[in-house]
Amino acid sequence: MHIKSTARGGTRGPYAKTAARRREILEAAVAVFGSKGYSAGSIQEVADRAGIAQTTLLHHFPTKAQLLVAVLEYRDEVSPNTPGTREHFTEVVVQQAENNEGVPHLIELYSVLCGEATTQDHPAREYFVKRFQRLRGEYSNELRYLASTGRLRPGIDPDIAGPTIVALWDGIQTQWLLSPGNVNVPQTLKAYLDLILINPEKSSA
Repeated sequence: MHIKSTARGGTRGPYAKTAARRREILEAAVAVFGSKGYSAGSIQEVADRAGIAQTTLLHHFPTKAQLLVAVLEYRDEVSPNTPGTREHFTEVVVQQAENNEGVPHLIELYSVLCGEATTQDHPAREYFVKRFQRLRGEYSNELRYLASTGRLRPGIDPDIAGPTIVALWDGIQTQWLLSPGNVNVPQTLKAYLDLILINPEKSSA
């Protein structure tokens, strides 16, 4: 199918309309699943929020489980949660935490679905199992690298501290959702990282 280019180099036509419709559905699903959970939120509610018929929604996402997987993938695209990069580990983690504060609806969605996914046969269970396994490994590897450069404080085990960062981030983020005025996620994460990492600028001062 031919897609005409716009003057600005974008696309229009059926593909663009389909992409826009899918995005509208995903945004509606984020709102419904984030506020009511996957189990309680219905396909009809998502369709109503998107302003379309349920049959239209099912044309794009044939099942509720497929919609949920797409929502999680969409969440990762809009608000990625990746480990820091080498020497800039602390800065990247803190920056990501600050960015997350700008998308509270996605953080709410993540927290709600993560809690639900602990139940047996939940369609998002595999996603979260793999996600946490990946993050534990990535953060531990980051800390191992920092240990090799003398940045990790003596006595800190990367295989314990890595998963601790993941747990702290998720836990303090949930507290922030419940009481945003009393919890500072970036500040809390930085305080912990300052406890386990050596700042080369301060150590040489």
